[in-house]
Order: sequence, then C-alpha cells, then structure tokens
Amino acid sequence: MFKKLRNKLILINLGITTVVILMVFSMIYVVATRNADSRPPKIDGMVIQNEETEYGEDVENVIMFTIREEKQAAAKDLLVTLIVSGIAIEVAVAIISYVMAEQAIRPVKEAYNSQKVFIANASHEIKTPLAAIAANLEAADIHNNKWISNVEHETEKLAALNAELLALARTDLVTETTAEEVDLKNVVMKTLESFEPRLKKKTLKKTLNLPGKLKINASDFAQILTILMDNAVKYSQQEIVVDLHPHTLTVANDGAKIEQDKLPHIFERFYQADKTAEGVGLGLSIAKSLAERNGWKLTAASGGMTTFTLQF
Repeated sequence: MFKKLRNKLILINLGITTVVILMVFSMIYVVATRNADSRPPKIDGMVIQNEETEYGEDVENVIMFTIREEKQAAAKDLLVTLIVSGIAIEVAVAIISYVMAEQAIRPVKEAYNSQKVFIANASHEIKTPLAAIAANLEAADIHNNKWISNVEHETEKLAALNAELLALARTDLVTETTAEEVDLKNVVMKTLESFEPRLKKKTLKKTLNLPGKLKINASDFAQILTILMDNAVKYSQQEIVVDLHPHTLTVANDGAKIEQDKLPHIFERFYQADKTAEGVGLGLSIAKSLAERNGWKLTAASGGMTTFTLQF
C-alpha cells in the first residue's frame, strides 16, 4: 500500500516536471532557431544579402549552403543538449522525489504499523473472553430460551469479526510467505467438507482437476478458499460451483448480480455491495491481501453468476 502511495507521489512530481521541461525547452528551441534563421549571415564582417557581392554568385551559393548546414547542425546540437538536460533533470527529480516521498510517508507508515500491531494484540486478547463466554453458554445447557439464543448468536458474530480483524492485521504485518509441496486437491476437499453443514438445501458442484503435488503456500490458499466459500454460501440462492485446475481456482454462486459500478470496489476494506448483509466487509479484502502477498491474482466478475477467480 505504501509503495503504491510512494510511487504515486513520484509519478506526480515527474509528470509536473516533464510538462514544465517540455514547455520551457520547446520555447527555448523555437526562439533560438527562429532568431538564428532570421539573422542575416556574416562573412568577415560583411552581411550577405540577396544581391551580388565581390565573391561572385557561385562562391556566395557555397557560402550560403555552408551557413545553412552550420545552422542545422547547431539546431541539432541544441536539441540534443536540451534532451540530455531534460533527462538529467528528470533523473534528479526522480531521486529527490523518492527521498522526499519516503520521508513524507514514514510517519504515516509507522503509525499504521503501530495500529496494526495494536489490532493484532487486541484481537488476540479478545479471543480468550469470547471463548470463555461461548464455553459458559454451552455449559449452562439452557435450551429454547430466546435471550440465551440471542447472546449465543451475537457472541458468534463478535468472534467472527474478531477473527477477521486478526487475519487482516496479520496480512499487513506478515510479508514473507513459505511454500511447500502439497496435494492441493486434498486441501480443497477438506476445506469444502467443512462447509457441508452450512449448505443445507444449496447445491455444491465441484471439479477438481489437479493431479499430483504442487509447491504452494497451502495455508493462505485454504484461507482464501474459505473466504470465497463463506461469501458464496452467504449470497447464493441455490447453486455454488468450485473449479480447480492447474494454477486456477474459481468459486461461483448464483446470487444477485453485482452492479458494474460496485464491482471494482468489492475488494476494498469495509466495502459492502449489499448493505443489508451481515458482516463488515473485511473477508474479500483479506483474500485480496493474501493473494497479493503470494504474488497471486484475485479477480471478480458478475454476469450469469458471480465468479471469483484466483490465479496462483
């Protein structure tokens, strides 16, 4: 995120510098060449006009031709000088912009990292009391009580939100990834099996075409699939389709179509295309961050079905 901000600042400075250089250098070149063309040539202090001189017509033509060539050569030299000077200025501005951009965003980066550390620590600490509340509710063994049911439901929502905040903080703080040889097909099957109790009357169609093992960050891959499946279960009406092929995973659902103006924003943090849905809009943002951390590409399309495609 901060690299994009730094690069954006550098590009803005370079863009402004380029426009100024082009305008100023163009004016210098035009004025210099125009003045040179309008000034009558001089030979030994004598101005050559369009009339006969003591040199004779042939000699005068040679002299005029030589002068024109020298003017053209001078114009080329001026143009090269301006181009080289412009490039040198651009390089200098790029270096200065890089240093200044780094200094400008350093306080923001430090504050942001401190905030992420706090969120990670706070989320970790919140897990203990939430687990205790859930355990006590289960131990109380009180059934058919709407108040207890409400507490259980809200506790589950709070636990899910806390888990998302912790995952979000970790994706920002952890930049290194590890890959190992795994049977990705088994990883996908185990992840999908965990969603079977939630499917109820919905249909899950899957095509797992990936023979053999693959070197990959299996934990991040499984987390992305979990997020996409959770999203599919939440919004699908009847059907969910999962396809796994070499270096490509797609998860599609037949839920309501996402409008085209909202589609580019669905991976933004806290953005929800459906404002009535539960959650705070962190899941897809976490999936996007995990994908980018591993050098993968996660995209979305919404036509007949809403489809998420992970290229790994």
